[in-house]
Amino acid sequence: MIMRFNRLFAAAILAVSVAGGAYAQAGLNDPMTKAMMEIYDQEIAANPQAYDIYFRRANEYYKFDQYLRALSDIDNAIKYAPKDDNDLLFQCYSLRGDIYQMLGKFEEALADYTQALNIDPTSFMALYQKANTEYELGRYADAKADYNRMRANNARSAEALTGLARIAVKENNLGLASSYMDDAVSMMPADSDIYVRRSSVRQMLGDNTGAVDDLIMAISIDSAPKAFGKLVEISNEDYPAVVTALSNAVNQAPDQGMFYYIRGVIAQAHNHYPAAIADFQKIIDDNMYNYAGIYGSMAECYYALCDFDRALENINQAIGMGADNAPYKITLSKICRAQGRHQQALDAADAALEQMPRSQEAQMQKALCLYSLGKYDQASTIFGELIMDDPNDPMNYMMQAWVLEDGLSKKQNATAIYKRMLDIDSDWSKPASLRGFPLLFTNKTKEAIQWAEQIISENRDTDGSVNYLAACLYAQAGETEKAYECIENALNKGYANRYNLTMLDDARVNIAPLRKGNRLTQIMSNYSYIFE
Repeated sequence: MIMRFNRLFAAAILAVSVAGGAYAQAGLNDPMTKAMMEIYDQEIAANPQAYDIYFRRANEYYKFDQYLRALSDIDNAIKYAPKDDNDLLFQCYSLRGDIYQMLGKFEEALADYTQALNIDPTSFMALYQKANTEYELGRYADAKADYNRMRANNARSAEALTGLARIAVKENNLGLASSYMDDAVSMMPADSDIYVRRSSVRQMLGDNTGAVDDLIMAISIDSAPKAFGKLVEISNEDYPAVVTALSNAVNQAPDQGMFYYIRGVIAQAHNHYPAAIADFQKIIDDNMYNYAGIYGSMAECYYALCDFDRALENINQAIGMGADNAPYKITLSKICRAQGRHQQALDAADAALEQMPRSQEAQMQKALCLYSLGKYDQASTIFGELIMDDPNDPMNYMMQAWVLEDGLSKKQNATAIYKRMLDIDSDWSKPASLRGFPLLFTNKTKEAIQWAEQIISENRDTDGSVNYLAACLYAQAGETEKAYECIENALNKGYANRYNLTMLDDARVNIAPLRKGNRLTQIMSNYSYIFE
């Protein structure tokens, strides 16, 4: 399957926070947050027009990335709020604009920011968000005018300079773009955020090395979580640039565990597990951190390498280090399932759900365990709920179709699911869309093959994951020679996920057909060094 960064990213953010002396809460599953949300639910049930409660709950949902729930609440807040309460309405329109931005609905966001400015024309933030939205819509002249308004109000506005720099890139005035950002950095050289901003402009200019250096500088200043997120984004496009820059940082500051951890997390996310393990082990051996997430990450790496004994050793260590251990119980479930201990795997998934009942990853893992135990109806129910909770995640559809066809022998129902999947509004040229698979399983083989060719030609594959996914499609389509060729390409790029290569057989997004005979084993033996 495609590597997802969400939990790896969250783990790294927590490690960075630990390094800075902070403590990261558990989001909507945090007990205090859950209690507060329950109170909001009760107050709204008692008064369905409680606009102030809708507003507060919308803020909480927004804070924890629950944008559709936040949008529903803020709509109600605006609907029921007194029309003369300008202060509240300003905040409501601003928040709804932010929500629409996160949902990619920029026209709607622009309308809300404009409405907010009508209420308070002096708002710097509303003007800034309006300009950013105009930029996203390609209305560069309007955005430029608004950024200049911001600069007129505050000549030292880094936000305005960043916006003007981005416009300059679009106008192909590259020197001016660099000048704007250098001026911004010189005004506030101790501010981590300005380096993150300059990094984004340097990335637009094609200077990934400079962009990464800026992000590392930001992290060095105050362990900026935003900078780590940007590092992850750049690593998806230019993994070597990120790892090289982090290695330079490690060489310059060999006693800073944070850099080892970030390099390890990024290596892990790109299927370079031995390199990740080396960094995590260095942290442990040198007593840089004593953080459960390090052992959890080690366990995930050993699991991917099919070294289940060491995976269990590390995950049990992580679980024993604190009560907030639900993510590690999910990993434990994966390990047990890989070992064929399906009931123990289910027990671990249930234990994770007791702590994080809304965790889609835990729900997915529980459904997989139920499938392995032959409880196909129960698995299908969970996969169906996952589709309802996140209708834009293609893997939810693949899982549901798989259990319907292979588990419950309901081929027509599975076909209907594949057709629903094809209706998802997403960028089908991206590997994460998985578009080729529903095409293949609805007998559109030619289009499916074209999709595999497209993702290879149009996406930079720095870690072999794109070639691996194409190999899955080719293998399922019976195009074995093309599949083996993609596997060799993936291995050549360092794709070291032995579990995916040799064991994964879920949802028909796998290379299981290539495991007949010994050719796959022979190919992997030629690249044995990447697994060591």
